[in-house]
Amino acid sequence: MNRMLGAVAAVLVACLASGACAAESAERLFPAAPGLCSYTFRSQFAKDVPGTLDVVKAMGITDMEFSNLFGMTAAELRRLLDDRGMVCSSYGVGYDVAVGKTDEVARNAVALGAKYVRVASIPHKAPFTVERAQEAAAEFNRVGRLLREQHGLSFCYHNHGYEFVQHGDGTLFDVLMAETNPEDVGIELDILWAHFPGADPAALVDRYGSRVKLMHLKDLKLGVKGDFSGRTDPENDVVLGTGQIDMPAVLRAAKRAGVAHYYIEDESTASPAQVPRSLVYLKSLPK
Repeated sequence: MNRMLGAVAAVLVACLASGACAAESAERLFPAAPGLCSYTFRSQFAKDVPGTLDVVKAMGITDMEFSNLFGMTAAELRRLLDDRGMVCSSYGVGYDVAVGKTDEVARNAVALGAKYVRVASIPHKAPFTVERAQEAAAEFNRVGRLLREQHGLSFCYHNHGYEFVQHGDGTLFDVLMAETNPEDVGIELDILWAHFPGADPAALVDRYGSRVKLMHLKDLKLGVKGDFSGRTDPENDVVLGTGQIDMPAVLRAAKRAGVAHYYIEDESTASPAQVPRSLVYLKSLPK
């Protein structure tokens, strides 16, 4: 893990020296450091949780979204975070766990210190249908209400691409949102999984406004064509600002909407080198 920390430091120094942070304005489009989704460093966390947290902290990141406890209890992970002045603001779980073990999920989220619980996908047989969207919406309303009323937690659904197939005058994502109670079901917008099936992430943020509580920051390799499968090669995740997504437009919309937490999620094997470059990019954006 010391080798990884050294590599991260070297990338940061190189990026800074290259002039990537040359903009001098005191006010930035993205003024605060984003958080990090644990899936970005899943391989590293699986081997060494404390050491990987040290690497993340060295990047200037203190806000985490954990979607795996990596063999620890929530209380044990919380202690490691507290020791480093870090927080877990969002706890991600699978659909079946959220629906079938809601109280357990809530206990873990509270132990971690998280405010949000999110589900990142809806199990289904392709293609995703309006009936399945409606079934999931009913479950989300129930889970979200329980988390809010009994545990003081906010529930969010994370889009995964297949929801953007056309339905009527909108999409099945719109059906999910129309059939869920905004008080109980918010949105964690994954901007790659909005762009990939052809939606406009910035327009989605403008449409749903304050309902977008959380955001996954990621970018899609140039030349990659999307579809409604909800799948692409992880190596198609690239450094923010080098891919297809209009990041400034998305971030301006997110600022208008008051998004509470942003998390870099880079699924590629190059994430240890790419995340520092993404951080430099975000800090370089002028207002």
